[in-house]
Amino acid sequence: MADTADITALKELYDFFPLEGVTTNPTILKQSGIKLSKSIAAIVEIVGDGMMHVQMMSSCADDMLREARKYKSYFGLGDNFYAKIPVTTEGYKAMRMIKDNGINVTATAIFTQQQALVASKAGADYVAPYVSRLDNISSHGIEVVGDIVKNMNDYNLSTKVLAASFKTVDQIHRVSMKGSHSATIGPDLLMQMIKHPMTDISVKTFDDDGKDYYDITF
Repeated sequence: MADTADITALKELYDFFPLEGVTTNPTILKQSGIKLSKSIAAIVEIVGDGMMHVQMMSSCADDMLREARKYKSYFGLGDNFYAKIPVTTEGYKAMRMIKDNGINVTATAIFTQQQALVASKAGADYVAPYVSRLDNISSHGIEVVGDIVKNMNDYNLSTKVLAASFKTVDQIHRVSMKGSHSATIGPDLLMQMIKHPMTDISVKTFDDDGKDYYDITF
C-alpha cells in the first residue's frame, strides 16, 4: 500500500503500480497541506475499490466509533474502509466496538509483539508495527515484525500484519522475508523498490540489439 496523501504521487503510482490501497495518518495529512475532507475525497477517487485506511483523532472509544462511522458514510466507503486505531487503552476498547458496527479496523502505532497480539484479540483486521522507529531506538523492528507474524500463525489468528515506517528498501525486503502480509510504503521507496541499474542496462541492450531485426510494424 502507499503511505501518503500526496495526490500527484498517487496518480503517478496508480497509473502502473499494482497497489492494494492507501494508508494515511494525521502527520501525513499535515505534510500534504490539505484538509481531511478534501484529501481523503481526492484519494478515494484514485483508489476506487482499493483499501482506504484513515486514522481516528478521537481519544475515547465512544468518539472513535462515532468518528469511524462518520468517515465511512461521509466518503461513501464500504468494506474497503479501515479505521486506524492507536493501541491505547481506549483504542483497544474502540476496536471491538467498531468491529461490532461492521467497520474494519487497523491497529496502529504498534511497537511490541504484545500490543499486536492484544489488538488482534480485540478484533483488528490489520496490525501496523513501526519498523524504522523501532530501529531508531535499537529495538530491532524487523525482529518485532517476525514475532508478530509468528504469533498470528501459531495462534491461527486472521489478523494480518501491515508493516509500516520504513527508511530503506532493505527494511522492506527483510519484513517481507519475515512473512509480513503487507507493507505500507512512501512513494519514493515504492519507486526505489522496482528499479535496478542492471535492469536499465538490460533494456538498453535489448533496444540496441533488436532495432535492426524487429521488422513487423504495428
